[in-house]
Amino acid sequence: MALTTPEEEKQHNNNNGCHMNLAISQYCTGEPQANLSAVINHYVHTLNHFNFRNLGYPTNQNFDYDALAPLLQFHLNNAGDPFVGSSFRLNSTSFEVSVLDWFANLWDIQKNKYWGYVTTGGTEANLHAILVGREQFPDGVLYISEDSHYSIFKIARIYRMQCVVVKTLFSGEIDCADLKATLLHHKDRPAIINLNIGAVDDIDLVIKTLEKSGFSRDRFYIHCDAALFGIMLPFLKAAPKIISFKKPIGSVSVSGHKFLGCPIPCGVVITRSEYMNASSRDVEIIGSRDTTITGSRCGHAPIFLWYAIKKKGSIGIQNEVENCIANARYLHNRLSDAGIGAMLNEHSNIVVFERPLDHEFSSRWNLACQGNIAHVVVMQHVTIQMLDSFVTEFLHKRSFSRFQDYGSFQPLCIAEKVSIANCSCSMHNLYHDCAC
Repeated sequence: MALTTPEEEKQHNNNNGCHMNLAISQYCTGEPQANLSAVINHYVHTLNHFNFRNLGYPTNQNFDYDALAPLLQFHLNNAGDPFVGSSFRLNSTSFEVSVLDWFANLWDIQKNKYWGYVTTGGTEANLHAILVGREQFPDGVLYISEDSHYSIFKIARIYRMQCVVVKTLFSGEIDCADLKATLLHHKDRPAIINLNIGAVDDIDLVIKTLEKSGFSRDRFYIHCDAALFGIMLPFLKAAPKIISFKKPIGSVSVSGHKFLGCPIPCGVVITRSEYMNASSRDVEIIGSRDTTITGSRCGHAPIFLWYAIKKKGSIGIQNEVENCIANARYLHNRLSDAGIGAMLNEHSNIVVFERPLDHEFSSRWNLACQGNIAHVVVMQHVTIQMLDSFVTEFLHKRSFSRFQDYGSFQPLCIAEKVSIANCSCSMHNLYHDCAC
């Protein structure tokens, strides 16, 4: 894969879109196919260009669904409950149920004990899961960690639920000492708890914290937001069994387009079937039950997920997981060896490090930045060559900043987010030297 230079990248950005007339005139009489093809071809070239440095977000770009192209001539709509079907016959609910069965088995819940569906993405999956929790406990308090996905905060506003934000440890894991304090403060009301499997929240420790705080199992509901890691962790030999419905959890959600890879954003939510009876009703016009957040649902997404799982198989998925983890460790080692503050949780493919000061560099590598930190999510399309190019350019940018500042350049302090041990600012470098 040929990577362009920063100068070529800048020129490409300046030219991006200049050959595409995307405006739709009120008096449009129809565009010649040759013109439309030219626009699409230019856009594909642009996407390929930016995909060379797509490092900051958890989307697997290494997939090939050409075999499914014939399906694009059909509108497929999975309106209603996938286990009931609908009177609209152009649906893919048989594929959807097969995908759901696979996830149910992955997370240890029997076929006749679960319910779920393929959603538009992780946010809808969370939206449905939290709704199920609220239906169980209408007066429940929603507990979320400060590192929860932004969708959870939005969901709390949508449902107008009382939301308590719990502190986290440096690893991003929920602080169970703070959780206990907040639980005791609201001990007269049931608890609805959102756990982040990406931050590897300790489900067992949270359950123990609930029990020690006086919450019996009929007074709490746990949702596991496992957007990326819900698929990865079960295939890591060294990782403990984290996600399992053998534990008293209420629901699990994942994003289908993240690890498996899909051209359409999608997700999966699995919950216990016993929770669904009270929150569904029959709808005659579609010949199904109204159990999902959205009415019309994309019928293509379940087929993409089914195809990916069947084509890769368990061994293929496991190999991809292990390769992503190994490449993440490689990047972490390269950054640390170069004196760049960085952190990598065990069993994770997300490397957190000091935020580059050059905005164009961060944009060029499509980094996800917040405050003083940035991160790279090492997915299947991320190669060692990409990582080497990234680190080399990052070091060059830091050296240039040091030259511009006449040697006074100082790395950002990220100890508050990743701990002193993982920070390389001048003050904590001195601490490391003293500790040695």
